[in-house]
Amino acid sequence: MTDISRKKRIWGWMFFDWAQQPYATLGLTFIFAPYFAAVAADYFREVGQADQIARASAQSLWSSAQTIAGLAIAFSAPFLGAWADTSGRKLPWIKVFTALAILCAAFIWLLQPDGTGLFMALAAFWIGFVFSESAFNLNNGLLPSLGSPAEIGRISGGSTAFGYWGGVLSLFIILLFFAENETGKTLIGLSPAFGLDPETREGTRFVGPFIALWFALFTIPYLLTIREPRVTRSDVSVRTMLRDLKSSVRAISKRRSASAFLLGSMFYRDALSALYAYGGVYATLVLDWSTPQVGVFGIIAAIAAALLSWLGGIADQRRGPKPVITFAIWSLIVVCTIIVGMSREHLFFIALPAGSLIPDITFYICGAVIGGAGGALYASSRSLMVRHADPDRPAEAFGLFALTGKATAFLAPALITLFTLLTQSNQLGFLPVIFLFLLGLTLLRWVQPEGDLTT
Repeated sequence: MTDISRKKRIWGWMFFDWAQQPYATLGLTFIFAPYFAAVAADYFREVGQADQIARASAQSLWSSAQTIAGLAIAFSAPFLGAWADTSGRKLPWIKVFTALAILCAAFIWLLQPDGTGLFMALAAFWIGFVFSESAFNLNNGLLPSLGSPAEIGRISGGSTAFGYWGGVLSLFIILLFFAENETGKTLIGLSPAFGLDPETREGTRFVGPFIALWFALFTIPYLLTIREPRVTRSDVSVRTMLRDLKSSVRAISKRRSASAFLLGSMFYRDALSALYAYGGVYATLVLDWSTPQVGVFGIIAAIAAALLSWLGGIADQRRGPKPVITFAIWSLIVVCTIIVGMSREHLFFIALPAGSLIPDITFYICGAVIGGAGGALYASSRSLMVRHADPDRPAEAFGLFALTGKATAFLAPALITLFTLLTQSNQLGFLPVIFLFLLGLTLLRWVQPEGDLTT
């Protein structure tokens, strides 16, 4: 393969990050999630719940749906990865899952401000999220074929950064031309584009069709560039797939470094997913931010993620992924501590005057750290997984990576739900996230920086 065709293939592979990113940036974190939280809180108030309880119920509903989606991803990923490796085909599955994710994203439009379509939109979003993540996990299985082990960290970091720039651009478009604030205007004072009705929040609801259109459009360069070799295997069957998967799981369980990495990343990635999923919800329910404010927060976080993912990829190539992961986790622990100790009225034990901008400024800074450290954390984790993966079965390895990343997907949302309900505090509900980061950090002590396949 020539350098030009190899670079073309790498850029084509990176376009999947670009195409998929708005599902997370616009849907999971900064536009749909806070809009859903506000509508759900109003819904629970209308059925007679007190304000604080209604806010906690809205957060609990979101976390419960995330739990179910995470479990679905977790327990299907290893089997999908094993089947893809056994059959030698990943692209057909990626195409089908991407198409289903696009269809589900469009249904986010159904959630109206009065609560109509609340549960249908919630189900559509999270079902689409399952399909989107399933496609993404299979796409990760192509990463080892794109470069040498020394190059993988830079490629992974560059791809993550490229994806975040897609998130930044999509967020700019939504905030400038569609998502309306309480006055019915966008961030720059325009009415929502295409004559969308601000009274029924059509500008904000358009995020669903927008995600679908973006995903469909930018998957095209990926599909035009990525090719799989034709593989003919006569022994492809469910029995063969299960036998190969069982053999791989048994082999990994005997490797201390691989086991510690998968287990540790299970906890810290679960904590990171919780931060992504609840950042916008926290801003809406605790700081009373409007959708445009949450969007600005998202832009800051996404730009930081793009820059630091790229820098993290360079650091990964020079020093390896483990130091990058460790630094990112400590940064996120600091952010979680601030989240737990902050509200509109106080910052830890310091009382704040009414109307103080300190909580807003502080959370904007936290957003930059969450985006930057989170992007670098995931990119380097993907790089470290390559170092622990069997080169003959990469999709299966990333299926197990997805399993451990989602097997306890119920844990962070469930603990946040439990702590939120027990304390009746959205801030204290984040305490379990700190514990999960610390647990993941502890397990990293047994992880070999360059993997354990040659030892």
